[in-house]
Amino acid sequence: MLTNLRIFAVNHQKIPSLHINNMCCCKIRASLKRFNPHVPLGRNYSSLPGLIGNDIKSLHSIINPPIAKIRNIGIMAHIDAGKTTTTERILYYSGYTRSLGDVDDGDTVTDFMAQERERGITIQSAAVTFDWKGYRVNLIDTPGHVDFTLEVERCLRVLDGAVAVFDASAGVEAQTLTVWRQADKHKIPRICFLNKMDKTGASFNYAVKSIREKLKAKTLLLQLPIGEAKTFKGVVDVVNKEKLLWNLNSDDGKDFERKPLLEISDPELLKETTEARNALIEQVADLDDEFADLVLGEFSENFDLVPAEKLQTAIHRVTLAQTAVPVLCGSALKNKGVQPLLDAVTMYLPSPEERNYEFLQWYKGDLCALAFKVLHDKQRGPLVFMRIYSGMIKPQLAIHNINGNCTERISRLLLPFADQHIEISSLTAGNIALTVGLKHTATGDTIVSSKSSALAAARQAKRVGEKKHRQNEAERLLLAGVEIPEPVFFCTIEPPSVAKQPDLDHALKCLQREDPSLKVKLDPDSGQTVLCGMGELHIEIIHDRIKREYGLETYLGPLQVAYRETILNSVRAIDTLDRTLGDRRHLVTVELEARPIETSSVMPVIEYAESVSEDLLKVSQEAIENGIHSACLQGPLLGSPIQDVAITLHSLIIHPGTSTTMISACVSRCVQKALKNADKQVLEPLMNLEVTVTSNYLSSVLADLAQRRGNIQEIQTRQDNKVVIGFVPLAEIMGYSTVLRTLTSGSATFALELSAYQAMNPQDQSILLRRRSGLT
Repeated sequence: MLTNLRIFAVNHQKIPSLHINNMCCCKIRASLKRFNPHVPLGRNYSSLPGLIGNDIKSLHSIINPPIAKIRNIGIMAHIDAGKTTTTERILYYSGYTRSLGDVDDGDTVTDFMAQERERGITIQSAAVTFDWKGYRVNLIDTPGHVDFTLEVERCLRVLDGAVAVFDASAGVEAQTLTVWRQADKHKIPRICFLNKMDKTGASFNYAVKSIREKLKAKTLLLQLPIGEAKTFKGVVDVVNKEKLLWNLNSDDGKDFERKPLLEISDPELLKETTEARNALIEQVADLDDEFADLVLGEFSENFDLVPAEKLQTAIHRVTLAQTAVPVLCGSALKNKGVQPLLDAVTMYLPSPEERNYEFLQWYKGDLCALAFKVLHDKQRGPLVFMRIYSGMIKPQLAIHNINGNCTERISRLLLPFADQHIEISSLTAGNIALTVGLKHTATGDTIVSSKSSALAAARQAKRVGEKKHRQNEAERLLLAGVEIPEPVFFCTIEPPSVAKQPDLDHALKCLQREDPSLKVKLDPDSGQTVLCGMGELHIEIIHDRIKREYGLETYLGPLQVAYRETILNSVRAIDTLDRTLGDRRHLVTVELEARPIETSSVMPVIEYAESVSEDLLKVSQEAIENGIHSACLQGPLLGSPIQDVAITLHSLIIHPGTSTTMISACVSRCVQKALKNADKQVLEPLMNLEVTVTSNYLSSVLADLAQRRGNIQEIQTRQDNKVVIGFVPLAEIMGYSTVLRTLTSGSATFALELSAYQAMNPQDQSILLRRRSGLT
């Protein structure tokens, strides 16, 4: 067997950096399994991408396929719609795994973290690379939980297309709306996959209707289900008028037969399919002028004669223009409908060259890439995921980071396969690469080949900008990163001993680089480290990872809500700072006004009265603004950040020789004085809440929400369930999952998302302040 391996290695000497270890391991495992079926083995991966059975492809074609044959796609959905199971089936049918993994068994490829396998949820997005019928597909499985919404955001930023997975019994759910809005923001073409067609209560028509109504999307029905719920056995291909039936005796769903619909055997189904196809042709003709001309010109008498290839090409154009979304259906868990979904991905979603990126014209083939994710590996150090937009990446290549303004060297280049990676010698535009050796690159950084390349691109952008009267070209050189949401929860974290504090700081630094939505700050009063996160689950996962990955038994303080503060009236204040340090006298007098503003603004709006001289501002503006910003970080009531406030500077008198630090200190003290004298108001985070519950438990859920200061907006009907939609203050929803399980005997589910900050009523505010001051 090792001789065979040596022969294989000799045949492929042109690519010396191939990671043979994975192959050896897999082949030895396979042979062990043959000789001794009782040897306990881990998960079986195919030995190498593309090596399916005896079909050994050219490695060069595998590593760098033509750009038209590349598809960068993401799988996105509400939690528990079946994203990871769908990904698992895709990898199995494309020949990249040899056994079907299951989320419940904790042996899926993309959920490889211990926390993911224990909880049965996706926490980190995972990238996998595979081939399907001559196409290279880079697929990213994203989380569905609202606490990890940033993971979805940063992955969508670098993808060319997406598959939105829906639970056919529930249709559009709370987090589906969130990920759909994120895809809209990044202008991502997408296709819909109605999963769980075998589930009790599954309804194709209901799910399609909810997509049309809630997502305001035009749906193109490319498939119809044959049966629903327990009777689901296959799908009808509307475009080709064929039925696809899966073999009931097949354990893995690989065996299915494609039969044309005939008048003799399936008269009803043929009639329904013909009507659906004619409706589809009319829909596509309305949205695509080229196809409309073709249909009206040659096939106006009989739509049945429209060739499937022409219809598919038109659907591809419509999907790319994002005027409609193709809809397919199936059941990933029961291994039905996944292969046609893969065909649809390659047929209807765009290749990298079909997406129009304006900045590519400035680089003219030079390297331009975006770092969109960082992982820490104990052996290799930081691993940086990059989307290559133009140029080529090779190992030992020096690259320039525009955001960090630093030059680094890539030591190794890998092809991502969840937690297994294959080493390669180069990767071209359109691909997603995994790089080793970049110590300073973080999420959202723009990578180019050199500083001179960045400057040349800047000059080119400037010429284009001058013609089009655009904004600063240097800002436009940076590829847009991701907007990082503000954390809503915080708690203190303590190491087991003072000696372990540096280890904890290192662990938190690494985790922050991986997850930009995690914020770490130092409490200036107590000196404690404070963790700020997106939710209870987020902070719980971080705590667990510090324990498992860094071996630190840390202690968390009680979870607290991130309140904000504002003022209700305008207040003027004057302050003078007079200090003598050594032989220098520092004297500053400041007069300013703090007032509330209508528009929501996290940062203070800074204004200057006409009486403040411009010459004085040139010298001290930065110091003034630093002073105002630092004063607004801690409000007078709870020490929470101040928002929705405008500060107007009316007068500034500076003694010659006064340092800028003293100016900042005086301005900061004056702002604090003004805020203290104003009427103050605490703002609390208000959450959008969606509870799905059966009718018999509805009244107890509503009664509980009323006690939690909940504001119910509407109660919808979804199949046999009721969906309660409303707003609840975050402080009242702590530990809600346990309470809801108890109230409904585990039958209800809920989803949360930050809506806005709202003013607390005086009674609740006084209770909160007494509790914080230790009086209650």
